Amino acid sequence: MFSVFEILRDNWLLLLVGQYPSGPLGGIVATLILSVLGIVLAFPLSVLLALARLSPWRLLRWPATVLVYVVRGVPLLMVILWVYFLVPILIGRDVSGFTTMLCTLVIYEGAYLSEVVRAGIQALPKGQAEAARALGHSHLGTMWFVILPQALYNMLPSMLSQFISTIKETTLGYVINVQELTFAANQINNQLLTKPFQVFFILAMTYYVVCFSLTQLAQWLERRIAHKRLGAASVKAPEDGVSLPPPVAANP
Repeated sequence: MFSVFEILRDNWLLLLVGQYPSGPLGGIVATLILSVLGIVLAFPLSVLLALARLSPWRLLRWPATVLVYVVRGVPLLMVILWVYFLVPILIGRDVSGFTTMLCTLVIYEGAYLSEVVRAGIQALPKGQAEAARALGHSHLGTMWFVILPQALYNMLPSMLSQFISTIKETTLGYVINVQELTFAANQINNQLLTKPFQVFFILAMTYYVVCFSLTQLAQWLERRIAHKRLGAASVKAPEDGVSLPPPVAANP
C-alpha cells in the first residue's frame, strides 16, 4: 500500500494533465474535456434523431431508426476504428486521436441519448400534445415549444448518467493513442515495469471517485426533480394507528 502512495506522489501531475505544458494535454483533465465535449456536441444530434424517430414522416423516421439501431448494435471499439480510418478519407488529411475520439463519442452518444430523449417525450401525458395542437401549433411547434422543454428537464438525471458512461468509454481512446487518463497510467506502468497492480489500482480508484461523485449528483437531481414535480406543499397523511375524531355537527 505504501508503494501506491509513492507512485501517486511521484506521478500525480502526469495523471492530472499528462505531459502538459511540455507536451499535449492529457490525464484526467483530457478525459473530462473529451467527455464534456462529446456529450455537449452529441446532445443536438440526439434531439434531432429523437424528433425524427417520433416524426409522422417516414422519410425522416426510417433513416433515423436505422442509424440508431446500427450504432447501438455494434461495439464502441468498432465505431472508433470506422471513424479512425474513414474521417481522413473524407476530409483528405490526417486528424489527431483526440479529434477522432471526439467524433466517435458524438456519433455513439448521440444514438444513445436519442433514446433517452425519445423516452422522455413519450413519458409525458398525451394531453400536452393534444392541447397544443388544439391551440393551433403544428407538429414541430408542439414538440419545440411544449413537449421538449418539459421532457428535457425531466431527463437531466438520465443525461448525467450517460455522461458518466461517456467518461468510462473514453478509456478506449487508448487504442488510437488518445492521451487521456488510461494512456497516462500506462506510461507510468511502462516506466516502473514491476508495479502494474499498484498503477492500475490508482487508475481504477480515480475513475471510481469521479464516477461515484457524479452518480451521487445524478441521484440528488432525480430526487429534486421528483420533489418539485409532486410539489413541496403536499399534505401529510395521518400517522398509522391514529384515528381522527368525527366532525361535530352544528346546533340548529
